[in-house]
Amino acid sequence: MKTITLQTPLGQIKGIAGERCVEYRGIRYARAARYEMPVEEGAWEGVYDATAFGACCYQHRAFEEDAVVNPFYHKEFREGLHFTYSEDCFFLNIWAPKEAENCPVIVFIHGGSFTGGSTDEAHIKGVRFAEKGIIMVAMNYRLGPYGFCAHQDMKDASGALANFGLYDQQTAIQWVVHNIAAFGGDPDNITLMGQSAGAMSADIHLNNPALAGVFKRAVLLSGGGLQRCLLKPLSIEKVTPFWEKIMHYAMASSLAELRAIQPKKLYYAWKKACAESPLSMPCTFPVYDGKILDKSRFRLSSLPDIPYIIGSTCTDMIPIVLEGIDKRWGRYVQAHHSAPCYFFNFNRELPGDDMGAWHAADLLYVFSTLENNWRPFEEIDYIISEQISDAIVAFAESDNPNNAAIPAWEPDYKKPMSFCEHTASDVWKTKENLAITFNGRGKTI
Repeated sequence: MKTITLQTPLGQIKGIAGERCVEYRGIRYARAARYEMPVEEGAWEGVYDATAFGACCYQHRAFEEDAVVNPFYHKEFREGLHFTYSEDCFFLNIWAPKEAENCPVIVFIHGGSFTGGSTDEAHIKGVRFAEKGIIMVAMNYRLGPYGFCAHQDMKDASGALANFGLYDQQTAIQWVVHNIAAFGGDPDNITLMGQSAGAMSADIHLNNPALAGVFKRAVLLSGGGLQRCLLKPLSIEKVTPFWEKIMHYAMASSLAELRAIQPKKLYYAWKKACAESPLSMPCTFPVYDGKILDKSRFRLSSLPDIPYIIGSTCTDMIPIVLEGIDKRWGRYVQAHHSAPCYFFNFNRELPGDDMGAWHAADLLYVFSTLENNWRPFEEIDYIISEQISDAIVAFAESDNPNNAAIPAWEPDYKKPMSFCEHTASDVWKTKENLAITFNGRGKTI
């Protein structure tokens, strides 16, 4: 492994000098104890070793066999890889062009239903973006019972405490703004990108007052508008009974005791409460806290007037619902915004099985990581990957995804770009989406 040492305002940092880009892994961006707000990390002593990935947050695969609990996504993204787990998971990775200077920056937030995922999975790499002149940053953040506990009695001097995972993301983004210039990035040219729960997070940060004006544009994949338009966040008071169940199963008589119990015990108390409440998923989603997520701000009429790309896949969770949300988003921005909003539907049915274009399948193409997957990809898959990846590069550079690799792409929600064997703008396949929705073919993390 060839390394490179870079001088930054925080100190010297050692990264990986790859053949195609420079990579810095596992950079600490914050510190926090359980259920405390993160504090941005400052300077370090000596040379920071950024040649290995940092820990990701505890999740089911930290305590259970992932290949049994979640065999589909284990095979797609995690088979053969080793992960380190901890609540101390405040680490980010940077992929940068060689000799980068004033490059556009993409900040990516991973998905996983706010309860799983990490940035060192096989499909998340910024190598191709770096080759094309873009710096990519991706962060880990606290998840599930470690990152999204919300109880009406949990407060500090600033008021209610909740949404710790969102505050981790916020702190990582602020770290990027403060430090990315040292890695060759332009802190005034940041594209926010997220997928699934990451897209839902990115959507929230678009109206996060602490990040006002930070983002020049956004790419929201399979989750943009989901909470803003349909699955509205709950209040802290509404989810408090769920967290009291967790306290009961953890044998914690107070929030102070819940803070102190072992991570594994907390996980299984949370899992038992989830099993007891079939509709518990929103209780570990972001909640209205009046600060990072405020009900009066989080609506379509509050969307910043910046360029967007909104994407989904053709067997993506509940396709007819995502189609409806995309159309609602599109009608609003077309009527009220001056900046363009581009829509795409990923329609390539992946080879190797009959799962179609499942939820998150597009990420293999967005990040050009087909070679990290088991599937028997064909030449057309690599062409589609080039098309969608180059479109995002062009968007990050110019607010416009059009490039030589794709046909003309207009900002028209009625005719999204269809990335497939015959990539072109096309009308929504509403009947097909309806059939997929009701035959249960869609796949979700």
